[in-house]
Amino acid sequence: QVQLVESGGGLVQTGDSVRLSCTLSGRTFINYVMGWFRQAPGKEREFVAAIHWSGRMSAYADSVKGRFTISRDNGKNTVYLQMNSLKPEDTAVYFCASVFGTAFSDYDLARTYDYWGQGTQVIVSS
Repeated sequence: QVQLVESGGGLVQTGDSVRLSCTLSGRTFINYVMGWFRQAPGKEREFVAAIHWSGRMSAYADSVKGRFTISRDNGKNTVYLQMNSLKPEDTAVYFCASVFGTAFSDYDLARTYDYWGQGTQVIVSS
C-alpha cells in the first residue's frame, strides 16, 4: 500500500517562496510518476505539475509555469514543489499524487493517479 505524506505548507505573503515536500512509502518510488494538484475553497481540484519517474520530463499548469518547479529525489523517495513569486490566487490545499508506470501521459488528470496524500494548506496573504 502506497502512502504519501506532504509537508511544507503554511501562511506566507505575496511574493514569498515555499517548498512543499511529499514522501512516498510502501512501494518503490522510482516506479511512480508523481503529480501535484491543488484545491481552493469552493473550486475543483486542479493540476499543478507532474514529473516522470526519471526526473527528465515534467509538466506544469499555465498558471504556475515559470514560478513553480517540480523535482524529485529518488534516493529519498520524495518529490518537491518549489513555489516562487506566490500570489493570493495560489491559496489552496496542495495534494501530491502517484501513479505506477513509466508512461508520462494524462498526467494533468486527477483520475490518472492511484494514490493521494492528505494535503497541505498554503495560504498567500495580500
